[in-house]
Parts: sequence; structure tokens; C-alpha cells
Amino acid sequence: MNVASLNFQGWRGYLELMRPANIVTAWADILVGFAASGGIIFPKLINGEASFSILIPLAWLLLATTGLYGGGIVFNDVFDAELDAKERPNRAIPSGRVSRQNATLLGSILFAIGIIAAFQVSWLSAAIAIFITLSCLLYDALAKHHPFFGPLNMGLCRGSNLLLGVSAVPAIIRERWYLTLIPILYIAAITAISQGEVHGGKKITGVLALLLIAIVLTAVLALGLLKEYTAIAALPFAVLLAIRVLPNFIKAARQPVAENIRNAVKIGVLSLIVLDATVASGFAGLYYGLLVLILLPISMKLAQLFAVT
Repeated sequence: MNVASLNFQGWRGYLELMRPANIVTAWADILVGFAASGGIIFPKLINGEASFSILIPLAWLLLATTGLYGGGIVFNDVFDAELDAKERPNRAIPSGRVSRQNATLLGSILFAIGIIAAFQVSWLSAAIAIFITLSCLLYDALAKHHPFFGPLNMGLCRGSNLLLGVSAVPAIIRERWYLTLIPILYIAAITAISQGEVHGGKKITGVLALLLIAIVLTAVLALGLLKEYTAIAALPFAVLLAIRVLPNFIKAARQPVAENIRNAVKIGVLSLIVLDATVASGFAGLYYGLLVLILLPISMKLAQLFAVT
């Protein structure tokens, strides 16, 4: 084994803590929020009619969400260290590959990066980043153990992440705040059903998750009632989302064993990118939606290398 391989093995534990595949899904939230803000008109950009300076806030916000999401995921494992020692001893902290102290330091640094990067865009962006940080810590420490407030709290984190993308044009937040409800419902569905990914779940939880997914699919097309949103551009992505998510959630609802639930959660998390591509295409056109969708194979590849749940 060469030195480079040894170094990678040393860093792998830290990368596992950050869930790289999940962070890519957080980038998609920012991209759809940025599209909804009107901060980018994709056809003009590719034709050279728009200034690339409008992409500077986007770059800062992508860095911000990397830190915020990464920090939230790391602290999830910090708070779960004792439980994971019993249920998931192969994780980075209970296996001894990363100390709890170093994981805490990593999570803190990531949160700081997220807030500082958001501050480069606006005070409002920084305020949203601080809210996300506090919401993540609340979820990690307390809310995730509650069957109702856990899913709601996690959904609020993702909804706020989308709002962080909208904050590229702060004045638009007042007009687009309702978009946060879509990821809130979607993540609430995933978080609810994920509570049975270790020991199995309940059928009623699976049915509730299916109902929430159905509401989300209806909502992304109902946005077509807005004059700024083109439902026909969103339709192909909505169909893809339904094809990817519904069969797995139906299977988990019918047979709520741990394996089925883990598969549903994994597909659901990765399909956040498809959900974001659906909404983004409605606001910014088909090509922009495809740009967001490119993140899906990247996230799927990372999911083969690092755990998603």
C-alpha cells in the first residue's frame, strides 16, 4: 500500500461523516432557489447575453450549503455516537477511525464556513445560514427522536436551504417563500419513513410518507398556475421523480422491513435532485433543469463509495 493510499484511508472516515452524496443534493436546492429568484436566465447566459458576474453569489451559496449540510450531517453522528456503537459500529466514530472530538471540530468548522460564505452574499443570506445551523443542531440533538417534530424539523432545514438559494436576490424571498413548503413535505416523508431503517417500521408511517410524496408531485405541477412557471417544462422531470420514488415507497409501505425502508430512503434522498430539477425547469426552462439533473449521476456515484443514511 503506497503513501497516497494510506492518506486516503486516513481521510475516508472524515468524508464518510460528511456524506458527500447528500451534499450534492444540497447543491441542487441552491440551484433551484437561484432559478426561482430570477437571478439567472439560462438561455441568455449560454448565448453570452448575460454577465457571468451573476454567478458569483451562486458560487458563495454553493460553498455555504456545503458547509451547512456537511456540518449538520457530521453532528448527527456526533450526537449518535453511543447509539451507533450498538446499532452501526462500522460508522466512522464508533469504529475509532475518527474521534468524537475531531468530528465535533470538523462539524464546527463546516458550520463556520457555511455562515461566512453566506455572509459574502448578504446579511439575509447569513441570517438564513445561522437559522439552518441552529435547526440542524436542534434536529441532531433532540428533534430526530420525535415522530412528528423530527420530520418537520428536517424538512424545515431543507426548505431553508432552498430559501438560501433564493436569497441571491433578497427582495424575491418575500414572493417565493412558499417554495420552502415543497422540500419540507418531501423531506418530512423521507424522515418519517427512515425511522424504521434499522429495526423496521410501521405500515401507517409508510402510508403517510406516500401521501406526502403525492402532495409534492401535485404541488410541483400546480405551480403552473403562476405566470412565472412553465408546468410543461417541469412535467418530464415530475414523471421521472414519480418513477424513481413511488415504487420504492409503496414497497416500503406494504412491507416495512428495514431493507425496504433503507432502499426507499436512499432513493428518496438522491431523488431530491430530480425534485429540484423539476421546480428549476419550471422557473428557468428545460436546459436549466437538465443542468440540475446532471448532479444526479454524480450523487449516485458518490453513494456507491460513501453511505447515504
